[in-house]
Amino acid sequence: MDTASPAPENAALPRFGGYTRFELELEFVQCLANPAYLNYLATQKMFDKPDFVAYLSYLQYFKEATYAKCLHHPGPTLQALELLQQERFRREILAPGLVNKLVLEGQRNAVPSQKD
Repeated sequence: MDTASPAPENAALPRFGGYTRFELELEFVQCLANPAYLNYLATQKMFDKPDFVAYLSYLQYFKEATYAKCLHHPGPTLQALELLQQERFRREILAPGLVNKLVLEGQRNAVPSQKD
């Protein structure tokens, strides 16, 4: 008689440092909502690497409702993911002016307008 308890449903999922691939991708994609981080990636020449650009394309699955509901800030995160699909944006995010503009837009959208 086998008395071993069944393995948890996600026990078969590979783990990287204790996290599933999905958990790591979720954390990374949420970082993309930060314009300063996008600028950092650009300064590190990450957007010049075809494999990295392909990875950004792969992450488009976060647009699906099943995955978008896992995002803390879906609006800015998905907007950044969409913008990163454009080669022009990946080049222009190096400019501090664009980074500042995105930061200001994010702050404006985060604060509800006060109508008297």
